[in-house]
Amino acid sequence: MVADGGPALHIGVGVRSGATEAEVLALVREALAEAGFAEAGFAEAGAAGASGAGVDARVVAASGAGTYARVVGFATVDVRVGAPGIAGAAARLGVPVTGYPAEELAGVAVPHPSEVPLAATGTASVAEAAALRAAGPGAELLVPKRKSHRVTCAIAMNVPFRPNEVTSVARLLPLTCGYIAGEPGTPHIPTPHTTADMDTHTDGPHTGTHAHDLRHHGDAEVRDEKLVDLAVNVRTATPPEWLRKRIAHSLTGLAQYPDGRSARAAVAERHDLPPARVLLTAGAAEAFVLLARALPVRRPVVVHPQFTEPEAALRDAGHEVRRVLLREEDGFRLDPAAVPEDADLVVIGNPTNPTSVLHPAETIAALARPGRYLVVDEAFMDAVPGEREALAGRTDLPGLVVLRSLTKTWGLAGLRIGYALAEPETVALLERAQPLWPVSTPALVAAEACMSRAALAEAEHAAHRIGTERAHLLAGLAEFDEVRTVAAAEGPFVLIRIEGADAVRERLRLLGFAARRGDTFPGLDRNWLRLAVRDRATTNRFLQALDQALLLAG
Repeated sequence: MVADGGPALHIGVGVRSGATEAEVLALVREALAEAGFAEAGFAEAGAAGASGAGVDARVVAASGAGTYARVVGFATVDVRVGAPGIAGAAARLGVPVTGYPAEELAGVAVPHPSEVPLAATGTASVAEAAALRAAGPGAELLVPKRKSHRVTCAIAMNVPFRPNEVTSVARLLPLTCGYIAGEPGTPHIPTPHTTADMDTHTDGPHTGTHAHDLRHHGDAEVRDEKLVDLAVNVRTATPPEWLRKRIAHSLTGLAQYPDGRSARAAVAERHDLPPARVLLTAGAAEAFVLLARALPVRRPVVVHPQFTEPEAALRDAGHEVRRVLLREEDGFRLDPAAVPEDADLVVIGNPTNPTSVLHPAETIAALARPGRYLVVDEAFMDAVPGEREALAGRTDLPGLVVLRSLTKTWGLAGLRIGYALAEPETVALLERAQPLWPVSTPALVAAEACMSRAALAEAEHAAHRIGTERAHLLAGLAEFDEVRTVAAAEGPFVLIRIEGADAVRERLRLLGFAARRGDTFPGLDRNWLRLAVRDRATTNRFLQALDQALLLAG
């Protein structure tokens, strides 16, 4: 039986997307054990409790002193109330879940603020703020924030205030000055947002303090579930049959070491360059690692929002990275003047992932100068009809490095093939950083095949078709008052803004569709999603699902 006056515990929970019921339960149990309520464990909903009949119908935990505490419920930010991990764990334990608006939680003073939840939700610690808010005035934080990979948890209880009391736990009284950005006396955390010109984010590598998960990519959205994939930007129905046959035939030569000379020559001819200006790589991702490790740079700058792997590779190689954040109100378009003059490496995508903005070639070219490497990620340029604004093939710009990928148009993500185009001296630097035989024989055969006239004509036809289907998707999205698009999209994907998009994304998953979360891109937050362009029938089904998801959100 729960003792009269026994403490009522309020458990604050924060989760990242994908957190499971088991992860939430494990961390909640760990936090309760730390509070001394562990020996009898939980009496889960519908099961007998620690003391037999008469146990409180919710969740009961017993301490070593023979007393009991009642878990009143879970508390979290309102957009996460329906998260499967939280909802499942609460149902398993027979407790309710209470959600509070992020704006309300932002006004709760927390002793252990973090940059990541502040950037994502405006709340410096969802778990601590939600626990304290649920416990009410005079709440004590019994267990401060505890973290696992995708879950945070804190426990608060309400004990009436007694003057001159001595307590072993933190007493959190109502405060007039909490951890709220801009209030006097509160610490500063740089918050990525779409109105910043220059981010002072120069924290070093391996600190674990970045506000964005730079290693999150679209494939994680569909890895473990059968969903209609709008998260990955690989063209559907690829590779084509003729390319599959060429790759399959190459398997007869696997006993020999790879010889990249023919593929290298084919890439060079396709861009009207000498082979010394071409480096074949195991996808564009390898090229980013090579650049980070091999180039003698000290002041790298990455233009965001864009593909996050370049910055991740630079940080892993020990570099401090400065960010230039393009602004929504400017259409996410580049202003070369925003790039620091002392930058000796500048990385930008064109068309940019995830904004789908195609920057004018001459605007990007204006960033080139002696003593600076200018790296342009053109992984999606072959999805632009005529490849207008491409810099591949240019030899008049000092320090230019153009990266291309065969992954997206040809459906070769699992084969890993791409290439870099640069000055011969730069190619030599990168090549020395590569292991022997970095590209497999099947990948080399695919690269050569995709440089043929017939293949280039097929890619051009696909680019025109993508443009038509993208226009249909944008027209459908324009019917929703809640949706704002980056209208100048030129790539095989579009970027949209919806208030509470993270919750909408979870509802879309329940309806069978995977969309790419936007909050892992510096310069964006939880209100952004990226959608791959698909055929008209798929788009129509998605628009119907989006309508349902928005109705549920309303």
